[in-house]
Amino acid sequence: MTDKEVLLDVKNMVKHFPILAGVFQRQVGVVHAVDGITFDVRKGETFGLVGESGCGKSTAGRTILQLYRPTSGNVIFDGIDLTKTKGEDLRLLRRRMQMIFQDPYASLNPRMTVAQILAEPLVVHNAAKGKEINERIEELLDIVRLSRGFAVRYPHEFSGGQRQRIGVARALALEPEFIVCDEPISALDVSIQAQVINLLEDLQERYNLAYLFIAHDLSVVRHISQRVAVMYLGLLVEMAARDELYSHPLHPYTQALLSAVPIPDPLKEEKRQRILLEGDVPSPVNPPSGCHFRTRCPLAEKICAEKDPEWREVAPSHWVACHLV
Repeated sequence: MTDKEVLLDVKNMVKHFPILAGVFQRQVGVVHAVDGITFDVRKGETFGLVGESGCGKSTAGRTILQLYRPTSGNVIFDGIDLTKTKGEDLRLLRRRMQMIFQDPYASLNPRMTVAQILAEPLVVHNAAKGKEINERIEELLDIVRLSRGFAVRYPHEFSGGQRQRIGVARALALEPEFIVCDEPISALDVSIQAQVINLLEDLQERYNLAYLFIAHDLSVVRHISQRVAVMYLGLLVEMAARDELYSHPLHPYTQALLSAVPIPDPLKEEKRQRILLEGDVPSPVNPPSGCHFRTRCPLAEKICAEKDPEWREVAPSHWVACHLV
């Protein structure tokens, strides 16, 4: 891969949230939401980010878009370091990066009509005026396969799937190159999930979009992504091309996650061996020393508690952070 094809380059990105206490709001600790992750996303690619709830996936997505400012590290978008960009320069770059939020019920303003919701980014960024705005709204509704008559309605008049389509239309309003899809289908019925996934794939093909697709449903990620990274307690533990990761998982956590995915073949499903992890996910306020996964790992050894595992490439484009691989 050439560097020209890399659209987003995340280098050792850290995001800690301070814990404040007392009358004077002194800092008494930090939440290690994202603890130093490194990956890249290429133009026109879907990069899957998976892990259980609370591991820092959504925080990573928001920090990449600078909705949260990172504590340290670099986020380089098309050659520009977003962590060092402020004010008007960052505002102009925001046109090229958008987000589809997880909850289609909470992410749309209930007091605004669909037309107002879709017009807002166009007005804020001076992307269209007067008649152009109405034309663009109609075009966006056509793109996400909703009736143009819906423009005068309010969000509460739609189903979850329709609301998520409105969210997708809003994300597309400024013709971005990169979209963070933050669990865009987890709040929807299974039948509607497939429609939204197909829509995202069609749009990607049509506009050469790059997606960071955040999810905890491994079968959906397998369907939509070209490369997949697995996250645990603020850190990446494994990253590889989709087929490589699903057929040869190396990290014990990835193996446990994949062992939980049902197989649609009854004979294979009967032979599937579940890897059951013991204990709970440790608190991100006080993560374990060494490897964060060691407290639940069936293979953990003494070195796992003493030393942080190195993020290394063990096979071409297959990265893992584990002492035992």
